[in-house]
Amino acid sequence: MTRYARIKALSARAVRPTHFALSALMLALTGCASIPDSSNDVQPPPMVTTVGSKDQPQAIARSEGPLSPVPGIEPMVARSTLPATARAIVEDPREAVGPMEDPLSGQTMVLGDANAREDLWGRVRTGFGMPTLDSDLVREHERWYASRPDYVKRMTERGSRYLFHVVEELQRRKMPTELALLPFIESAFNPQAMSSARASGMWQFMPLTGKDYALKQNMFRDDRRDVLASTRAALDYLGRLNKMFNGDWQLSLAAYNWGEGNVKRAIARNERAGLPTDYESLNMPAETRHYVPKFQAVKNIVSAPQDFGLSLPPLENHPYFVSVPIRRDMDVAVAARLAGLGLEEFKALNPQMNKPVILAAGTPQVLLPYDNADGFVRRLADHRGPLASWTAWTAPSTMRTADVARLTGMAEETLRDINRIPPKMLVKAGSTLLVLRSEHRVQDVPEHIADNAHMALAPDVPPLRKVAIKARKGDTVLALAKRYRVTAAQIAQWNRIDDGTRFKKAQSLVIWQPVKEAGASRREMASAGKSSGKSGTKLAGNAARRQMAAAAPRNRTAAVKGTKISPTRLARK
Repeated sequence: MTRYARIKALSARAVRPTHFALSALMLALTGCASIPDSSNDVQPPPMVTTVGSKDQPQAIARSEGPLSPVPGIEPMVARSTLPATARAIVEDPREAVGPMEDPLSGQTMVLGDANAREDLWGRVRTGFGMPTLDSDLVREHERWYASRPDYVKRMTERGSRYLFHVVEELQRRKMPTELALLPFIESAFNPQAMSSARASGMWQFMPLTGKDYALKQNMFRDDRRDVLASTRAALDYLGRLNKMFNGDWQLSLAAYNWGEGNVKRAIARNERAGLPTDYESLNMPAETRHYVPKFQAVKNIVSAPQDFGLSLPPLENHPYFVSVPIRRDMDVAVAARLAGLGLEEFKALNPQMNKPVILAAGTPQVLLPYDNADGFVRRLADHRGPLASWTAWTAPSTMRTADVARLTGMAEETLRDINRIPPKMLVKAGSTLLVLRSEHRVQDVPEHIADNAHMALAPDVPPLRKVAIKARKGDTVLALAKRYRVTAAQIAQWNRIDDGTRFKKAQSLVIWQPVKEAGASRREMASAGKSSGKSGTKLAGNAARRQMAAAAPRNRTAAVKGTKISPTRLARK
């Protein structure tokens, strides 16, 4: 049976009234690009591209409620310590997923063999609709790609998962199909790509721009890497830019790379100077100057690869994957195994996951290749045992990781490793952590946590006390810093003065030091003063100075008011 025959067979089963009805074949991506292999020294043309670097569109209104703690703080135990009866309690696995769907229309789609055999590259070419840019920079980038056939081959093979979906979505929106080639120069169609400017995903969204286009970014997932969500957002953004620049796609692409505000200001400068305002006439950074020529070079190669001594692998005109709605929390490793995929291949189709568990409340679906979708559903029906070994836990108060580990029944090292918590850090109240499931906590993670989970940390240092000191006439901030063994910047910040200040008269100031040490200093001073007179006073002053010198405040958490300490005694040597 051919691959496409199996696809039709999957669709035919959609009419059967069972839990495994395969009700829809989704529109998927098959495409053209990828980041250079680490084993190859070849690098792409210059300029790392990012979406809308400084000027961002107005935020889409999306309210988020506060994170509510998970009720109860009952201790948890590692899954391996559960009794066999507890480990065996699992709901019917057939209810863990829904019927397969077309992610664009949500309806059943059955392709005919004739359509499926069409060459997708031909479909891309017939939808070209942008004006041609012809310049020396275009020639430069054509030569770069033409001289690296292996690189082009790797990119097209990697992108073959995604291009169909992008083309389908572009044609549904009546947009030029060459936009499907934009990830070629943005990320080489690598949904895991991350730039030095923190742009992420195959469409390279900056964090703020992603939020403006409803791409959720939290501890459990980053929708900038989600294939379907990021494609929807990128085409929304490009469509908005095209309207803003009156249908000029070259200016729209420049704004996608540089930010619409920057392009508008460049246009305004040319208008004031009486100069043309087309793309090639604007003054812009080198990256943006190369951006559209690089895009045009890729378009020219796809139009006629033989003219550049290149060949593109044939791409069939049907989806690479189907969408399977997720209804129960499930470990990523379990989902990959049930689908018969290696973990890396599964993550290539579902790269938005930040943690080793898929949360049903926050993940609409997983994407699976046609050839693996049917096996996934069949193996799921035979699965015994828990689908997820991880869940979420919200800290009811600020606490050390050792205390969290004790409450959740985990080894502290494992807890810190899975949640990426550095040593000597406190977990602040309201933070959500990934913890092992137990017989006391088997519920799926609720939606408000799946969508809004966050983690806040603070240094685990002693609480600090504010101590009053007095600067002498002629003192400088630097002299005080040396005297009390803190930094000049700290004294300036605590007292809202310039770190170059010189005092013309005595002035009261404050510093911060650990509470216990401040108390010890006062007790030592009092005790020594009673027993030794002036000599004792001097010794006590030295002891107190050593105690205060150890207080280089890093955190004012739990700071309390202190008492005055004589600056004269502390300063003497």
